[in-house]
Amino acid sequence: MAGRVAGKKVFVTGAAQGLGAAMASALAAEGAKVALADINQGGVEALARDLNTKYGAGAAFAFALDVTDEAQWIAALAAANEAMGGVSALVNNAGVAHGGDLEQLELAEWKRVMSINVDSVFLGAKHAMKYLRDNQPGSIVNISSIAGLIANHNAPAYNASKAAVWLLSKNIALYCAKKKFDIRSNSIHPTFINTPILDRLRQAIGSEEAEAKLARQVPLGRIGQPSDVANAAVFLISDESRFITGSEIKIDGGISAM
Repeated sequence: MAGRVAGKKVFVTGAAQGLGAAMASALAAEGAKVALADINQGGVEALARDLNTKYGAGAAFAFALDVTDEAQWIAALAAANEAMGGVSALVNNAGVAHGGDLEQLELAEWKRVMSINVDSVFLGAKHAMKYLRDNQPGSIVNISSIAGLIANHNAPAYNASKAAVWLLSKNIALYCAKKKFDIRSNSIHPTFINTPILDRLRQAIGSEEAEAKLARQVPLGRIGQPSDVANAAVFLISDESRFITGSEIKIDGGISAM
């Protein structure tokens, strides 16, 4: 039986660990070819070997990519296009979280968060567009956050950057629609997910207390798993979602409903 994304050729950033690795793995399991891109080249090479062992040679390819570097984007996309025989979907997942309230946050850190979280989405969509046009129907999935929709008091750069990803995703969707491209663009907004992004809190107060503390903020009473986000990405890249564009999927256990 063909997988839900059989024939899709997907470029995934931040694919060495966490949500990126989970999404890439789920996509490969459902029949897609995946290009794994990350500044951690060793990490994506290891994952590519694992996926090729599981799903056959040519299921996955690894590329080094600093998502803030435009020249590297151009080179990595061209290499992925050649390796996979096209690029039909882009997952802009690479990102960083950084706290520090308004008066504590240094301008350099603000710029770093914006560069990684927002500039990367712009650069990815801009330079992937020519490949997506050649491999329609296409799909862009941008990983934002529930923090892009609901603010807190101590993460101005993260709030602002993830909000920017949310609206940029809509801009891309309307651009493609206006140009009559069969290319969709949507955003995913997770809350606390069991990935290395929680490690700092785990180290500070212990894993059990950290997860309990976060779970108390979620109506469903638990943190999410990488598979929760991966399943949404598979749906948005599959043809099951052909009439969904400019939308957001909240994977937040009900936080945004409060």
